[in-house]
Amino acid sequence: MSIRFTVRARRGVVALTLAAGLSLGAAGCSDGGGDDKPDATASTSKSGGSDPSAQEGQAEEPLVELKGPSGLLLKITSLTRDSGGFLTVSGDLKNDADKTAVVPAQLSGNETEIIRNGRSLGGATLVDSKGKKRYYVLRDTDGRPLTTTNFPNLKAGETLPVFMQFPAPPAETTELTFQLPMFSTGVVQITG
Repeated sequence: MSIRFTVRARRGVVALTLAAGLSLGAAGCSDGGGDDKPDATASTSKSGGSDPSAQEGQAEEPLVELKGPSGLLLKITSLTRDSGGFLTVSGDLKNDADKTAVVPAQLSGNETEIIRNGRSLGGATLVDSKGKKRYYVLRDTDGRPLTTTNFPNLKAGETLPVFMQFPAPPAETTELTFQLPMFSTGVVQITG
């Protein structure tokens, strides 16, 4: 139920982005220079799918595999820039152990506003070493993280598709370090 709620929050962000893009596109048309705006909003609506399990890149080879506690394995499959200034990280959280695993609450991080919204990947960060910046998971206006939330216990071998949205780094930034509490860190490339 909360996964669905997060998707709704994500849809709201996409809808706001779409509305802003349309008004920017209309303003750009009156200036004669907004020809590329409709393509940008089309790409935003494509990434705002209604089902987190239907994310693009789920069948792709992982960019990086990060080991966590209790046999948990996070496979990051894509980092995609959205036209609204977001970077969406998609992947799979797998229980690679031979017994049921509980997804730790520590993955939510330590910010009170995120913790009160249930277990999530809200503690994830992206680090741009060259630009000397750290990017945190975005939240909606009610403080809910724009990430998969309220994880079930994962049975042995079970996989759960996950996503996280961050502010997009500058266009020249293509390599970032992904960090999640209790997991190993890994260097990832922006794929789109």
